[in-house]
Amino acid sequence: MTTFVDRVELHVAAGNGGHGCASVHREKFKPLGGPDGGNGGRGGDVTLVVDQAVTTLLEYHHSPHRKATNGQPGAGDNRSGKDGQDLVLYVPDGTVVLDKRGEVLADLVGQGTTFVAGQGGRGGLGNAALSSARRKAPGFALLGEPGEARDIVLELKTVADVALVGYPSAGKSSLISVLSAAKPKIADYPFTTLVPNLGVVTAGSTVYTIADVPGLIPGASQGRGLGLEFLRHVERCSVLVHVLDTATLESDRDPVTDLDIIEEELRQYGGLEDRPRIVVLNKVDIPDGQDLADMIRPELEERGYQVFEVSAVARLGLKELSFALAGIIGEARAAKPQEEATRIVIRPKAVDDAGFTVVYDEQEEVYRVRGEKPERWVRQTDFSNDEAVGYLADRLNRLGVEDKLMKAGARAGDGVAIGAEDNAVVFDWEPTMMAGAEMLGRRGEDHRLEAPRPAAQRRRDRQSEHDESQREYDEFDPF
Repeated sequence: MTTFVDRVELHVAAGNGGHGCASVHREKFKPLGGPDGGNGGRGGDVTLVVDQAVTTLLEYHHSPHRKATNGQPGAGDNRSGKDGQDLVLYVPDGTVVLDKRGEVLADLVGQGTTFVAGQGGRGGLGNAALSSARRKAPGFALLGEPGEARDIVLELKTVADVALVGYPSAGKSSLISVLSAAKPKIADYPFTTLVPNLGVVTAGSTVYTIADVPGLIPGASQGRGLGLEFLRHVERCSVLVHVLDTATLESDRDPVTDLDIIEEELRQYGGLEDRPRIVVLNKVDIPDGQDLADMIRPELEERGYQVFEVSAVARLGLKELSFALAGIIGEARAAKPQEEATRIVIRPKAVDDAGFTVVYDEQEEVYRVRGEKPERWVRQTDFSNDEAVGYLADRLNRLGVEDKLMKAGARAGDGVAIGAEDNAVVFDWEPTMMAGAEMLGRRGEDHRLEAPRPAAQRRRDRQSEHDESQREYDEFDPF
């Protein structure tokens, strides 16, 4: 059974906003009590939060679909709906959030770091909030907005100071087990380590973490073996430690060649060129291993590597290695800019929701209105209520949509589409749609919508001609 998962695809959906309520206050001896419909509640957000107690993405591997709760609708007597409850998803430290195209949305490092993966929908206004001097008793309310739904990819990159890399069975797991309190699986066959192991090492006053990455082989950067799957776990490490086997039983291998192959795989993976390297010659407790270490050490030192001869079994050379790593890590930490105390800073997202554009779509023969505010208004409009549609027309006119349509060359009866192309609302434009209270009839009605729709009729005529031509073609039999 899988116990370690470092990459999952997560489908998150924020809660929908609750609908506003259209209600009229009713009380004995007060026939004109006025509107008292409450607003709908806000939909819940989906938020990712770093928790250092979480070490794997296994939970989301088994349950990849997560949804926050919806906001409750408003009610009469000016009662607002309850807000939806936010859904908090805890992820390991070092989790990277990507979209479906592979673009990084957030890099979550540090306890408590948060990222809003899905924004909850706004609640709709009730008719009490929509009333004005011109519209004293609205017979409609605004609908709640749908919550944001998206597919994201979570990738875990281990947050460690030291990464042990090398061929399978080079002794990396044995080395981390004696340097720290980690208890990885150790056996005498390749690919014993199937997941990264993490340990904590104390050397004097320095405490650092060390990661054991599954063994690399030629072609690892292209996906051969387990290398590519876990190479991301060395990206955050401050120093790379090459663990070389000086007592390998394979006649076609030697430590120097192993080092060159692993370095080539790291180079092809990219992004690790600036990390300091240390070479560890392991298994020197074996006579042949010590002899081979004495032969290749001068060559490695000529290349500029700092070389240590160790034995995880005999506990040889471990103290020198741990203190050398502590010194390199101390220098790396000192070179980093000093982190200031975390302060709560509110930075509202700059949204120019008043802006919009008008573009003519020649293929669909409609004018498309694109903008945050008009699209939101369309989503919140109940098109089964004529008064609500008339209210939308008034709002669009006040925003300046009518003026831009005129400048774009639109004429009375032309089609206008607002919203996403696959789910846009299309209507026939009639100029000077602004109206006062004298244009309103009974609640829920708007006399302006009773006029004929010439653009819709033209589209129906074109469709009828196409259907007639298709029928004649199907009935035609040349033989």
